[in-house]
Amino acid sequence: MSTRDGNAKVAVIIDRFGMGEADRELSHTLLKNYLNLLISEMRVPAYICMYGEGVKCACRESGFSEELKKLENMGAKVVICKTCLSHYKLMDEVAAGVVGTMIDIIDIQHNSTKIIKL
Repeated sequence: MSTRDGNAKVAVIIDRFGMGEADRELSHTLLKNYLNLLISEMRVPAYICMYGEGVKCACRESGFSEELKKLENMGAKVVICKTCLSHYKLMDEVAAGVVGTMIDIIDIQHNSTKIIKL
């Protein structure tokens, strides 16, 4: 089984603007490293869902949009919560992924065999 086949039902959840409980610089470094390793190791999840402050990662000037675009091009479906984007007034700032609803995120979670929350 290839790595891609093994990740066919994996969903990664990003619900903060960075990774882990750390200061902004470290949490951004961790997320950047994580996304780049997914790319370089060809461990592309089927889905990446963003909600809460995590939606900021998909926006221009976030520092993560290029990696998210690469993961999209490699087959990951990147879904960003519309309610959260509206809350943070970021609807016009999305640089990667598609804007979805909470039901889209629920469907992804329900149909995934593994969920990884960062």
